[in-house]
Amino acid sequence: MKLQAIVPLIVLILGAAPGQNAYAATSDFVSDYYAVGLSRQAPAFAFFSVDSLGRGEVIGNPATDEAISAVGLQLVNPAKGKYEYRLASSENTNGSWQVLCGAKSIRLCSRYLPSVESPPFILTFNQHSNHATLLGLMSPGERKMPLPCLLHLPDMGTCQITSKQRSQKLDYDARRSVSMPYVKISFPPATREQSYVEYKLDVVSIYPRLPGIESDPLFDGFRRNFLNIFQVNPRLQMLANNSSSDACAFTLYEYSDVARRAPPLAKGLTSLDLVRMTLDRYLAGVKTYGMAGCSAGTDGADNIAWPTPYNSLDSYPSLLIAACNYATGAKDWKWAEHNYEKLVAWAREIIKTDSDGNGLIEYSGSGNFGDRPTVNRRPANWWDTINFGYEDAYSNALAYRACVMFAELSRQLRHKEQAELFAERARRLRDAYVPTFLNPKTGMLAGWRSADGKLHDYGFTFVNGIAVSYGLVDGKDARAIMSNLLQKMERVGYTNFALGLPGNLVPVRKGDYINENRIIESARSIGQPQLDDGSDAFQYYENGGATACFAGFTVQALYQVGRVEAARRIFYPMLESYASGKFQGFGSNGASKDWRDWAGGGHGYEGFLAENYLALLATFDEVKVRR
Repeated sequence: MKLQAIVPLIVLILGAAPGQNAYAATSDFVSDYYAVGLSRQAPAFAFFSVDSLGRGEVIGNPATDEAISAVGLQLVNPAKGKYEYRLASSENTNGSWQVLCGAKSIRLCSRYLPSVESPPFILTFNQHSNHATLLGLMSPGERKMPLPCLLHLPDMGTCQITSKQRSQKLDYDARRSVSMPYVKISFPPATREQSYVEYKLDVVSIYPRLPGIESDPLFDGFRRNFLNIFQVNPRLQMLANNSSSDACAFTLYEYSDVARRAPPLAKGLTSLDLVRMTLDRYLAGVKTYGMAGCSAGTDGADNIAWPTPYNSLDSYPSLLIAACNYATGAKDWKWAEHNYEKLVAWAREIIKTDSDGNGLIEYSGSGNFGDRPTVNRRPANWWDTINFGYEDAYSNALAYRACVMFAELSRQLRHKEQAELFAERARRLRDAYVPTFLNPKTGMLAGWRSADGKLHDYGFTFVNGIAVSYGLVDGKDARAIMSNLLQKMERVGYTNFALGLPGNLVPVRKGDYINENRIIESARSIGQPQLDDGSDAFQYYENGGATACFAGFTVQALYQVGRVEAARRIFYPMLESYASGKFQGFGSNGASKDWRDWAGGGHGYEGFLAENYLALLATFDEVKVRR
C-alpha cells in the first residue's frame, strides 16, 4: 500500500484536524521519496525520512529537534509544500527561511532581512536511530562540509545537497561520547554580504547499475545501501567506522574496494575522492587506530588510543592497497608520482616485518597460547579480542595483495626496480603461505602460527575466504579448503545466514583471548560460567559471533571456486537483511546488531560498523554467474 493511501487512515485514527498533515503533526510533507516535519520553535527539521527507491517507506524518523531553542520565529504554511519562518510579531514580514517541497527535492531558501537575526537551519540525527553521515571533501581541521555533498542515511537513502551560491559550506559535527550520540548539520543563513542563499536536497539513488537487478527486490539493499560503507568523521575529516567513531588504518582498503566500483556521487565528487582525502591525512602523518602513536581525542574527536607500541600487522597493507586503488581507479598518476616516495616507505614498512626472512610478515606479539600481555597490547589485526600474533594469515593475505598491487603501480609509473622488488616479495609470500598455515588435520587454513611454531585453527571463515579470493591458494586446493569449510559449518549447525557468518566455527580457548572483556561480558550477561575452552562465550562478539563483517570474502571465494549454490545459500539471506536494515542499530538488550549470537541476539557496541557492507560487493559475483 502506498504511503499516501495510509495517511488519511492515520488522520481518522488519531483525530487530526482537517488539513493537518497526517503524521500526527510530526511530518508536514510526504512523498514516495521523503517525509519532513518542521520544528515549531526554530528553523529545523523535526522529522526527516528518506526512501531513495521511491517506495513510500518514510515512516521512521531519526531526526530530533529536542535541543533547538525558540528564536522568535513562527512557522506558517501559505501554500501546499511551502513553509516559511517569519517573525512572530508580524505575519506580513517576509520569511527569513523558506522551505519548498517537491516530489523528490527540498529547497531551503534564506533571505537576509535587516530586522531579523536569522539562525542556521538545523538537521540533527539521533545516532541510535540512524548513523547518518555527510559525504564530501573536508579540509583538515575544519568541521565544515563544502558543497556539493551527499547526506546519506544507511538503510533509508541519500540526498544530494547543492547550492547555486559558490563556496557554500555546511557546518557538520558528530559525537558518540555524549548522552545522546548525534550527527548535526547546519545550513548557514543569508548574510548582509550574501543576501540570498539557497540549498537544494535531491533524493538520489547511487549504486552501480548492474544487469538483471533493477526489478529484483532481492537487491533492494544493494541499491539503497551501496554507500553505507562510507562514513566521514567530521572531527577527523576522514573515513571512519561511522561518523562519530574511530578512523582505522586497517579498514581503509575496504572502503577503497567499494569506491572503485561506485558511480560518481555528485558533479566533481567521487567515492575515490573520499579515499584520497583520507589518504592525504595519513600521508601528512596522522595516526589512527592500529598505528603506534595514535592518541585519544584527536582534534576533539571521540576516538580511542592505540596503546600498543607497534603498528598492527594489517595497517600498512590496508593503506597501500587503498593508495593503489585510488591511483589506478582515478587514474591520478600525478598524485601517485607526487606521493610515490611515501608510498614506497609504507611498502617497506610491510616487508621489514619479515623478521625471519621466510617471506611472511610477522607481528611483534608472539601469539603463543596463554601469552597475556602485561601492557594493553592489541592483536595483530582487526579482530581485536583474539590473540592473532606472529605469523597472522589474514594480515599476510593483505600484505600479498598490497605487494602485487604496488608492484603494478610501480610499473605504471616506470619505477622498474621497485616493481621487481615487490613482485618478488609477493611471490615469496605466496610460496610460503599455504605450507605455513594449512592445517592437515582440518584441511583448512589456520588463523595464525605463533612464535612457538604452533597453529591456532578455530575454523576462521574469513581467513580461508580471503586467502582463496586473493589468489593465495587456487585450483583443487582452493576447492578442497572451501569444501572443508562448508562441511565444518554444517557439522557445527550454523544456518542463520541472515546474520552473516561467524568469524570462527570453533570456540576460541581463553588462552587465545587477548582482550576478553567484550566476550566475557556478553557471556556473563546471560549467566554463563567461565570455562577455559571458551565454550561459555562462544557466539558472543568475536568468539564465533555472527556478523556481515568480512563475510563477503567467504561468499566471493565460493563463487570463485564454482560453489555457486553454496554462495547463494549464504548471500541471499544476507541481501534480505541488507534490504530490511538488520545490520544497524540496537536491540532490546541495549547491545547493537553488528554482532549477533546465532539466534539473533545483539552483542555489539558500535551500533553501526561500516565493515558490514563490504560484502555487498559479492553482488558483482552473483551478476557475473547469471550472465
